[in-house]
Amino acid sequence: MKDSEKLRKRRLIFYENDIREINDILQNFLEASKAKAAILIDIDGHLVTRRGDTQNIDITSVAALVAGSFASTKQVASLLGEPEFSVLFHQGKHESIHISLIAERTMLVILFNDNTTIGMVRLYANEVARKIEEVLERQTASEPELSEDLAGEAKDKLEDLFSE
Repeated sequence: MKDSEKLRKRRLIFYENDIREINDILQNFLEASKAKAAILIDIDGHLVTRRGDTQNIDITSVAALVAGSFASTKQVASLLGEPEFSVLFHQGKHESIHISLIAERTMLVILFNDNTTIGMVRLYANEVARKIEEVLERQTASEPELSEDLAGEAKDKLEDLFSE
């Protein structure tokens, strides 16, 4: 299994200080870009955190649909000889969405309207992605990794405990 595949399969665990730091990054982004909202989800479509005006948005559905869209777009990229498309953009009449893959584990979903431009969003989104990736890299570097033998032994012990 490739390192990137191992990274994708490892479950994300965010600590309070990680979320606080990411929230600060997202809030600064919203103030600079004038975007409406910024949402961080994992590649499976689970919400990590959000900032901005999301009160009238079904975040759970948006997160799941964005993850599905990104997965299908990955297949399109493969058909075109690309490993993946790391950025998606959908423009509506009044609302638009910009989606960036970050560290192959999360996606930054930016909702914006006529208060800003795609150029402003893209400019600041690249910086935000880099900063969030730094948080994820620190997190990954500090995570202990269980060997398959140790994980198997732990599972056997738990089964012994609960089967009596």
